[in-house]
Amino acid sequence: MRHLFLKPLLQLNLIRRSSTFVKIVEVGPRDGLQNEASVVPTATKIKLINDLSECNLPVIEATSFVSPKWVPQMADHSEVMAGITRHDNITYTVLTPNMKGFDKAISVKADEVAVFGAASEAFSRKNINCSIDDSLKRFEPVLAAAKEKKHSCSRICVMCMWVPVPGARQHR
Repeated sequence: MRHLFLKPLLQLNLIRRSSTFVKIVEVGPRDGLQNEASVVPTATKIKLINDLSECNLPVIEATSFVSPKWVPQMADHSEVMAGITRHDNITYTVLTPNMKGFDKAISVKADEVAVFGAASEAFSRKNINCSIDDSLKRFEPVLAAAKEKKHSCSRICVMCMWVPVPGARQHR
């Protein structure tokens, strides 16, 4: 089960076969805030990211360029990126699940874009409404565009250890 996500990535040469590097990313401004029941004001998000920047974290996932229909908490993504005070030693990354998100991220000068897929079929279907295989297909144009523009792009695998979906098979 663990390798359902990794095998296609290896076949597409989207990840290295061996690596000694692990990147830790502060995802609170995106992952933490997108799950809030009410929308957090843009100014509060900007202050949070600026405060985190003062801690000299190397990478901060600032926002997500997703449809406000599905994630209303991220509807202000462009305003957030325009409002933060950037530090030269910090990479400000944004989640871009598709080409529309990628194009918007480039327009606001995100340092890095990120695509993600789940190691769990149940989570993939619940979270992004498609299978793992379909999610990988969605990434291909984003990865190709990032490569063409020589723009940094992270590939993220989520739900590798535990799946927060009722009835989902847990990894062993």
